[in-house]
Amino acid sequence: MTDQEASSSIKALSLYLSRYYQKQVIILLDEYDTPLQEAWVYGYWQEMVEFIRSLFNSSFKTNPYLERAVMTGITRVSKESIFSDLNHLKVVTITSEKYETCFGFTEEEVWNALKESSLYEQKERVREWYDGFTFGKRRDIYNPWSILNYLDKRRFAAYWTNTSSNGLVDKMIREGSTDIKMIMENLLKGQHLYRKLDEQIIFHQLAEDENAIWSLLLATGYLKVENRIWDEEEGEDLYELSLTNKEVYLMFRRMIRKWFAGSASVYNGFLKALLAGDVKSMNVYMNKVAMATFSFFRGGNEPKSSLLEFGDCPRANSLFVGFDSGKRPSEAAEPERFYHGFVLGLMVELSDRYVTTSNRESGLGRYDVMMEPRHPEDSAAILEFKVHDPEEERTLEDTAREALARIERQNYAALLEAKGLDAQKIRKYGFAFEGRKVLIRAAEAGEH
Repeated sequence: MTDQEASSSIKALSLYLSRYYQKQVIILLDEYDTPLQEAWVYGYWQEMVEFIRSLFNSSFKTNPYLERAVMTGITRVSKESIFSDLNHLKVVTITSEKYETCFGFTEEEVWNALKESSLYEQKERVREWYDGFTFGKRRDIYNPWSILNYLDKRRFAAYWTNTSSNGLVDKMIREGSTDIKMIMENLLKGQHLYRKLDEQIIFHQLAEDENAIWSLLLATGYLKVENRIWDEEEGEDLYELSLTNKEVYLMFRRMIRKWFAGSASVYNGFLKALLAGDVKSMNVYMNKVAMATFSFFRGGNEPKSSLLEFGDCPRANSLFVGFDSGKRPSEAAEPERFYHGFVLGLMVELSDRYVTTSNRESGLGRYDVMMEPRHPEDSAAILEFKVHDPEEERTLEDTAREALARIERQNYAALLEAKGLDAQKIRKYGFAFEGRKVLIRAAEAGEH
């Protein structure tokens, strides 16, 4: 059928029902914004907006057979003019007090259900997994889908977060800025976020307005309101936000792991080459890692994301590793922070063999990464990172050699030598980066 036929189909159905039953019809439209989210993710946003606007006009504005309608969705997109033709809309959002107990199970209802199912002793774990939703001023609202599945299957699992692809959230975090990733780091560590929110999501501004992602995550249930603080001067609420519950935490962990699931052999290859001192293989594997991974963050050639340390997920560490640069902000070039964090994240899997530290004082300055062996038979390593600057070095080779020269000039090996390590067992690597290109050079063991 044509777009015009499709957009008038609900109005036509209303006509047939009204004639048959001799009554005005009620239209219930669930998840009206899901097609819009998919259109944003897959690149046909404008076409979908135009179709939805026409559909809504026909179904609700100019439909003489309509008694009333109820529309449900996660996001408000009224500023996109989708609802511009509609009158007398009553909007109830996640922060509205109206119907605040109607969007999920209250804690009293959940406790009663657990008692009836002889699962009451599991109530604290149920709270940890499925509590956390707040509507209006009502706290401790539980996800009904997850509760019903838990009562049926009697095991804890991420039931609700597995029901959708989470494509929009995935896209916004994966392609988000440094600040977004650093905030996600804090949220995953259990910290809270303070933001003023706009509940009307403007999709075409998602890439420009970073606050929009927190409004979206709240609306979609991935964040919860811990507290609302009225800002008298601004005349609006300041929201204290956190991750909703364990189910949501596990969803984010699974999402991040998925980004790197196909690169396991490449990561392992780099680490094996590093331990063996095989610089040629280190270069091969690191360039494969760069090509496979850096494209997750930006469409251009130069990644600008900071990273987040992510617990027991070594693969995800190469995306999210937070650290203190030890330099003044004017000196801490963002691309260098990215590469520094990326390589530092790879070192997590070597924690049983090495104590890995970053940006500590040694000699005359602060080294980037130092790997101190736990066992005397292993060699130590010092890694220095430098992003190629055409104004400072002619080639990437020059940049790598300058990184090596910095290790010697600043005498970064002093700390290891003071602990009794033989200079012959201290490897030194200079990493040079330019976009997705990587070049690694090594100094001879004990070379000064």
